[in-house]
Amino acid sequence: MKQRDDAPEIEPYDGPAGGWGSVRSLADILPRERVSPSALAELARQNKPDGFACVSCAWSKPANPLPFEFCEEGAKATAWELTSHRTTPEFFQKHSLSELRGWTDYELEQHGRLTHPLRYDPQTDRYVAVDWDEAFDAIAGTLKMIEPKAAVFYASGRASLEASYMYALMGRLYGHQNLPDSSNMCHESTSVGLKQAIGEPVGTTQLEDFQHCDAILFFGQNVGSNAPRMLHPLRDARKRGVEIIVFNPLRERGLERFTDPQNPREMITRDETQIATQYHQVRAGGDIAAMMGMAKFLVEWDDAAKASGEPRVLDQAFLDQHCHGVDAFIAAVRSADWPAIEHESGLEKWAIEQAARVYARSRAVLGIYGMGLTQHVKGVDNVRMLVNLLLLRGNIGKPGAGPTPVRGHSNVQGQRTVGITEKTELAPVDKLKELYGFDPPTEKGLDTIETCRGIVDGSVHAFIGLGGNFLRAVADTGPMEAAWGKLRLSVQIATKLNRNHLFPGQITYLLPCLGRIERDDQASGPQAVSTEDSTSCIHGSRGRVDPASPHLMSEPAIIGAIAKRLLPPNPAIDWDAWVADYSKVRDAIEATYPEKFRDYNKRMFQPGGFWKGNKAAERIWQTESGKAEFHVPDSLNAAGFDDDPGRFRLMTLRSNDQFNTTIYGYHDRFRGVKGTREVLFINRQDMAEQGLSEGQRVALSTDVNDGVSRRLGGLIVVPYDIPRGCLGAYYPEANVLIPIEHHAEQSHVLAAKSVPVRIVA
Repeated sequence: MKQRDDAPEIEPYDGPAGGWGSVRSLADILPRERVSPSALAELARQNKPDGFACVSCAWSKPANPLPFEFCEEGAKATAWELTSHRTTPEFFQKHSLSELRGWTDYELEQHGRLTHPLRYDPQTDRYVAVDWDEAFDAIAGTLKMIEPKAAVFYASGRASLEASYMYALMGRLYGHQNLPDSSNMCHESTSVGLKQAIGEPVGTTQLEDFQHCDAILFFGQNVGSNAPRMLHPLRDARKRGVEIIVFNPLRERGLERFTDPQNPREMITRDETQIATQYHQVRAGGDIAAMMGMAKFLVEWDDAAKASGEPRVLDQAFLDQHCHGVDAFIAAVRSADWPAIEHESGLEKWAIEQAARVYARSRAVLGIYGMGLTQHVKGVDNVRMLVNLLLLRGNIGKPGAGPTPVRGHSNVQGQRTVGITEKTELAPVDKLKELYGFDPPTEKGLDTIETCRGIVDGSVHAFIGLGGNFLRAVADTGPMEAAWGKLRLSVQIATKLNRNHLFPGQITYLLPCLGRIERDDQASGPQAVSTEDSTSCIHGSRGRVDPASPHLMSEPAIIGAIAKRLLPPNPAIDWDAWVADYSKVRDAIEATYPEKFRDYNKRMFQPGGFWKGNKAAERIWQTESGKAEFHVPDSLNAAGFDDDPGRFRLMTLRSNDQFNTTIYGYHDRFRGVKGTREVLFINRQDMAEQGLSEGQRVALSTDVNDGVSRRLGGLIVVPYDIPRGCLGAYYPEANVLIPIEHHAEQSHVLAAKSVPVRIVA
């Protein structure tokens, strides 16, 4: 079933983001997925009012959408879900799980949609079809025999708000808060850092702020591959003269230039919009140092302005009224050493000064960032340093300004809003007690890192996965796969086969669910669901395509069926009524969070979504001091380890032919790699210094002295424009190199953007 080319091609790509390359990419995937013409027509409804929310990224959905309000990646995700390929019980009669472990991620998911509920048969090492009731009875019966605190209910970022609320409530009624989700792997550093600094765990901006900013600072986010629809507001901002300053180790094409595929003139003339006005290739883990350098210039210029009677550079009135800890931070800025700043950032002083001058003269600045900030040992410090920089000039709580984290999966932010969290302080404990008459658990639950520890040491006995590919997405792939079989119960709710499903527990069920684009018929009629985007706006989503199989159930229906069997009757909860009519779940969400979800059912299809609100955007700081908090980082190095001869900082990367662990194909167009994912991106000088040649096969080993050997071999050496001392390799394949304990301090996010490794020729 080999899908890759026999001879990988490595050739630089000169085209822009978007343009004809994007069109050709869609022309490739649509026939491969054999999407029917009627299903293909659904693309016109993607991200539209009364349409469906894209199943991939969480970028904002405008009130006045483009004719085609989808990007290349979003269209691939839609085609992937609407594929006519099927994985039936007959497939598993032909293939054992041992055999399937030899398949690639692409081959597993490309085989198509799951059609029947399945149980793992250890005698034959195969999945066999089962009746839904049999599966639910066995799952609930097993959970009843397990101590609740030894069970984990994981949630993928694509589950709806309705399903997420039901899932979190089921977990707490069962007796635990072991509710990790995708945020633990990506933006938990945002949730922790922003909460500490401004009192809100999410960004403060909305889509309309792009129309009011006059500068944008961009850190560690590959918009061309990960959120291409954002290229439209970025393009519009550049057209009106907004300066966009990028700090990113790699020169990503989407941050360089863009041709709008929906603009006939640009497509015909191949006209391009330059996106970045400055592009600074900071070292992996060097962002704190770069921002400290910018702050140092601001403070120096402010000192000079104050001495000469000129207008101040810092927004002193804002700092006096709204901020705490200013003096300690400015003292740290003054004492910061330029040689250390240049070394840690990998940038020269003049380059940092260029960026600081633009920031100093700009009135309203957006601070956009992604996992290039969050996935480091000092990821929380990265986020807080960006907040420091924004606070210095009052760039939070006014039009066109504020922190703008770009979330990944389509509802990963919304899940936290409705209770998917292991932290008691983020859960509406008192309200749940009032509404449902029980005492919710208050002991902190397990996050992703703690779940991994528990699986390895055997203290976690049950795992339910509401979507996702947990075992493939987490660190320490080898030890985690070896330990998974110790689980008493493993349940996966999914649309397609993935690698996690190939590692069974003692009792294992694979439950196929409806996709978001499919028609969801329940007792009261067709249902709609809702999601929250990166800008805290809530959107309705209505599927209407025929389900891939008559044997599929919706996520809310699966959760309700398990909950009915698992939990004692509760007069305040009618699981059957909730499954029959999702509007009743939304009523329950509104009752639990009345301030955020006022008139939920009435507003869910409002064009552009309805904003759930953000106190920090109003300059109301829900922090201990009642003000926005400055924070002094304890290191300029966010990587969490020192330089050493022969030690490199590995960044795990996504291809523009994938979304998270889902691989759509083997063509990373922007990086010029086709036919393989087994590559190692390296600076030419480092390549020469290591005695390597282009095209040579090498291995990487993790440079951590913890007694565990971690190695990834067969990588093709590809010279690339990447900072000295840094390497790049594809996620999730490179996760085998990341120790479970290599994570962000406080947030426990996988520190996948700076992993200490050595090259083994």
